[in-house]
Amino acid sequence: MSFINSIKEKAKTSMKTIVLPEATDRRIIIATSKILSEGFANIVLLGNKELIQNIAKENSVDISKAIIIDPENSDKYEYYVENLFEIRKNKGMDLETAKKLIKDPVYYGTMMVKMNDADGLVSGAIHSTSDTLRPALQILKTAPNTKLVSAFFLMVLPNTNYGEDGIFVFSDCGLNENPNAEELSEIAISSADSFRMLVNKEPKVAMLSYSTYGSANSEMVKKVADATELTKQKMPSLLIDGELQFDAAVVPEVAETKAKNSVLHGKANTLIFPDLNSGNIGYKITQRLANAEAYGPLCQGIAKPVNDLSRGCSSDDIVGVVAITAVQSQINML
Repeated sequence: MSFINSIKEKAKTSMKTIVLPEATDRRIIIATSKILSEGFANIVLLGNKELIQNIAKENSVDISKAIIIDPENSDKYEYYVENLFEIRKNKGMDLETAKKLIKDPVYYGTMMVKMNDADGLVSGAIHSTSDTLRPALQILKTAPNTKLVSAFFLMVLPNTNYGEDGIFVFSDCGLNENPNAEELSEIAISSADSFRMLVNKEPKVAMLSYSTYGSANSEMVKKVADATELTKQKMPSLLIDGELQFDAAVVPEVAETKAKNSVLHGKANTLIFPDLNSGNIGYKITQRLANAEAYGPLCQGIAKPVNDLSRGCSSDDIVGVVAITAVQSQINML
């Protein structure tokens, strides 16, 4: 069974409701049809009902089992306005601003999650990462004991033994532009937790750099080395090493030469990039040149599951992210 099919099967064990606020995008409609057909999540689509149904008809797909809500005409519009105002009034929000924001499907969908009318939200097919995450950070806020919200990709590579039978977490590839050593340490810890939660295997974390064990000397290298030491102090039981070049992290034969004493032995499955430039470039190279499945950006550190999509996503990518969000929702309820 493929990784994403195993996630779908897990999602079926306790069906969750996922809200999709970008229901006028044909990829969302096609994905909704696939999700409902496979039966691993309940779907709420936000937008004009007639327009959404017309898009489904034009694409010859069945979304009859989806719940469709027009935020402006919803029975809960005033209820969500009042609650958003209460949540944000200490930050200067007035009632008129709350009324305007609840008409925005992403804000409406986030309030659905906040008020337990949905279990998770997936957006980003037509919205930027900031437009997807801003309502989540304002309304849902960070999870307990979390210092930093970050974003990762679940990468599934075909025909390879690298990583966990081809499965990797790449982090942070979508949110924090230039994390310092402390922030990089928090990203590593969250990413290890995400790998363990979704893959059900022990994370092996590599802190990536253009240097291995001091083969180069710069502030960029020092940041990664410091982050590695900080993480070891916080999580002594975690299998983590750095700073490591990519090949020393994932290729046992190279690790034997460059990092002979590494606890990872070239078998890293959780890769922490030193900045957003390298992370974002790295996942896209892997996705396109290695024909890898790339699910994300998936968010870690938000109180309830909210996940971003790449604006270049396919309908199958959306299906996968919804399945992952449903499983995160299950774990969130524990």
